[in-house]
Amino acid sequence: MKKRFIAGAVCPKCQAMDTMALTKENDVEKVTCVSCGEQMSQPQAHVDKAVRQHEQVIGVFKQE
Repeated sequence: MKKRFIAGAVCPKCQAMDTMALTKENDVEKVTCVSCGEQMSQPQAHVDKAVRQHEQVIGVFKQE
């Protein structure tokens, strides 16, 4: 499985910068901190609603 690191992203749990990796499995995007293991995920339908027209965005994650 391919991991894409998110430049400049800060982990909400451990506050480490540049440790967030994005993966996609079964139409669900998951962001994992490789430092502490914190995970966030959301289905593709949620990502599609969050992407704004005319922008090239891999995904938009909002912490709940």
